[in-house]
Order: sequence, then structure tokens, then C-alpha cells
Amino acid sequence: MPALHIVDPERATGETETLFTATHRALGVVPRLARVMANNPTVLKGYVDAVTALSTKGTLAADVRERIGLLVAQENRSDYCLSVHAFRGTRTAGLTAAEATRARRGEAEDPWAAAVLDLAAAVVRDRGVVSDERLDAARRAGLSDGQVVEVVAHVALGVFANYLATASRIDIDWPLVRHTD
Repeated sequence: MPALHIVDPERATGETETLFTATHRALGVVPRLARVMANNPTVLKGYVDAVTALSTKGTLAADVRERIGLLVAQENRSDYCLSVHAFRGTRTAGLTAAEATRARRGEAEDPWAAAVLDLAAAVVRDRGVVSDERLDAARRAGLSDGQVVEVVAHVALGVFANYLATASRIDIDWPLVRHTD
């Protein structure tokens, strides 16, 4: 049973209704996590705006964003978000099942994606403490300071979603992937 109220899209009004409509248009469904966020429409709007801005104006490709999501969800043991990113990563971002599995461990065959995941792993595991050596390695791999900031933003949004999904104890909308798999 969910620990937090799940807002029914059929009863939503105002800005929440607009956000649910946009979410449905983009995903074909209004996920339970968005319905929980809707308990505070400002939080839902902020999350949707940040994710939209990063996906439409950011520099990281969809497959890289999903790899970060997989890594962060694995680190935080969020089966809800792990399931979301495994589904999106393999169905819409072009990752193979093997690539998605490697991303959960912070690994990638592509050197640039591996550098992104190495940085993201440091951010999530060390709670934002990133050594000069790690930053230098990211730069040598070709990441700009703007891309470093973007990686940190994706990690932070992932942590928020992971924590909220776990705290709310919602059922998973996607094919289940467990952090213990």
C-alpha cells in the first residue's frame, strides 16, 4: 500500500491537469511517481521542467541520460526508478540489455559514456565530493565543465526521484527490475 496519496489524473485540475496531460502525451501514461509528486504541484512542475530542459536543451544524449538514471537507481536501490530507466533505456534510448546491465555497475564500452558514468558514480557514491583527479579524467575524456554540471544535475534529479519513489512505496508501472538482480 502506498505511503503517500496518489493523485488521480481524472480528478486533477489547473496546473496539475496540464502537467498530467503533458506527461501523458510524452509517455503515454501518467506514472505513479508523477501522481505522488502532484501532491505538491510546484514539485511536479519543477521536476517536469528540469527533466524537459535537460532532455531538450542539454548536451547529453538519451542513452547517456538513461545510463546515469540506471546507475543512480542501482546505487540507491530504487527498484521503481531502475525499472523506469531499464524500460526507457532499452525501448526508447537504444541501449541493449547488456549495456543497461553494465550501466547499473557504472560501466560502458564507449570511452566517453564510461567517463560520464565514472563521474556520475563519484557524485552519487560520495555525495557530491568529486576529486580533482576525477574531474581531470572527465575533462581528458572530453567533458566540458558544462557537461560536468549537467551530469551532476541528472544525478541530483535521479536521487530525488529514487528517494520519493522509495518513501512513497508505490507500485511499479514498468516491467520490474530489481536492484538485487
